[in-house]
Amino acid sequence: MSDVTVQDTARVPAPVAIEAPAERVRRLRVGGLMLVFALIGLGLALFTKSGKATFQLVSGDLQNNLLGLPAQPVAILLGALGVVAAVAYILRRVPQKYSGWLAIILGVSFIGAFLCWAAAGKVFPLANQFQGTLNFATPLILGALAGVLCERAGVINIAIEGQFLVGAFTAAVVASTTGSAVAALIAAAASGVLMALLLAVFSIKYLVNQVVLGVVLVVFATGVTGFLFDQFLQEDAANLNTPEVLSAVKIPGLGDIPFIGPILFNQTALVYLTYIAVAVVTFVLFQTRWGLRVRAVGEHPKAADTVGIRVKRVRYSAVLWAGVLAGLGGAFFTVGYAGSFAKDMTAGNGFIALAALIMGRWHPIGAMVAALFFGFATQLQSQLQIIQTPIPGELLLMAPYLATIIAVAGLVGRVRAPKADGEPYVTE
Repeated sequence: MSDVTVQDTARVPAPVAIEAPAERVRRLRVGGLMLVFALIGLGLALFTKSGKATFQLVSGDLQNNLLGLPAQPVAILLGALGVVAAVAYILRRVPQKYSGWLAIILGVSFIGAFLCWAAAGKVFPLANQFQGTLNFATPLILGALAGVLCERAGVINIAIEGQFLVGAFTAAVVASTTGSAVAALIAAAASGVLMALLLAVFSIKYLVNQVVLGVVLVVFATGVTGFLFDQFLQEDAANLNTPEVLSAVKIPGLGDIPFIGPILFNQTALVYLTYIAVAVVTFVLFQTRWGLRVRAVGEHPKAADTVGIRVKRVRYSAVLWAGVLAGLGGAFFTVGYAGSFAKDMTAGNGFIALAALIMGRWHPIGAMVAALFFGFATQLQSQLQIIQTPIPGELLLMAPYLATIIAVAGLVGRVRAPKADGEPYVTE
C-alpha cells in the first residue's frame, strides 16, 4: 500500500506558478518592447559593413592593447542573442526571479551590436567611452541619491540643480584660496546642506508647494552664483577661480586589473566617495531603523506618527543628508573635473539626476544604473562624432530621456513614487 502511494506521489507534476492577468499583461508589454529593441539590434547587425571592428582597450594607446573583431558576424551573433532573450522573456522560459538577467543580456547585446556597426573598419576608443561614462555619471549618481533620500521621506527635491551650482562654486573658491581639496569638499557639502535647509524649512515648516519651491531655489542659486562670479571670480580669477583638480589615486591590485582596473580603480577620491555613497545609502535605507522610518514617513506619515515616529524630524534629517550628497556632486564639476567655475556650468544635470531617480524607481541601485545609462549615452555621442559615424548625435542624447518617458508611462512595469511624496504633513 505504501509502495503504491509513493508511486502515485511521484507521478504528480510539479505545481505551476499561476500568473495574474495584470502580470501577464505586463510581461507581454515588456517582452514586446524588448523584442522591438532586439530586432533593431539585429537589423543594425545585418547592415554592418564587412571588415574588422577594432576596440581600443587602453586610453591613448593606438598601437597596443587593441581588440579586433569581425564586425558583421559578431554583430549578428549579438543581435540574435538579444532576440532569443526577448522571446524567452515573452514565453516565460526563465523563472520570474531571473527575468531581469534577460533584460541585461538584451541591453549588452544591443549595445555590442551597435558598437560593432559603428566601429566597422574603424578604431573605437572603448576605454575612453567607459571612462567618460563614469565622469558624466558621477555627479548624476550623487544627485540621484540625494533625490532618493528626499523623496523616500516624502519631500520632492527639484532643487538638485541649484545645490549642484552652489556646491561647484563653493568648492572652486575654497580650493583656490586654501589649496586644500579636503576643505573644498567639506565646504561644498556644507553649501549643499544650506540649500537643503532652505528646502526643508519652507517645505516642511511653512508648507510651501515643493515643486514651486524647488524651481525658485534653482533660480536663486543660478542668480547668486552668477552674480558672485561676475563681481569677484572674473575680476580675480587667479586667486579665486583656479582650483587644482583632484588627482587620481590608484588602488593597489585592483587598479592593475586589465581594462576595468584603470577605469574603476584609478580614480579621484570623489569617485570613490560615490561608490561608498551608493552602498551606504542602500544599506541605511533598507537595513537600519532610521531608513525604515524614512520610508515610513514617505509612504504613510500619519501611521508613522501614530507609532511615535517624529515625522518632521525624520524629514529634516533626510533632506539635510541629501544636501551633503548634492553638494559633493556639485564639487565634481570644478575640483573633480573641469578645474574652474563658470556660470551655469552644471547645464541642467540636476534635472537629469531627477530623471535618473524616476527611471531607477526611487531605489539607490536603480538610480545609479540609470545615471550610468545617461552618462554612457552622453559620452557615446561625442565618441561617434570622433569616428565620424553617420548617425545624428542628438538622437543618442534623446535616448535616455525617451527611456525615462517609457519607464514613467509604465511600459516596463509599475513605477510609483512614495505615496506621501510632495505632501506636507500637518499634525492635528
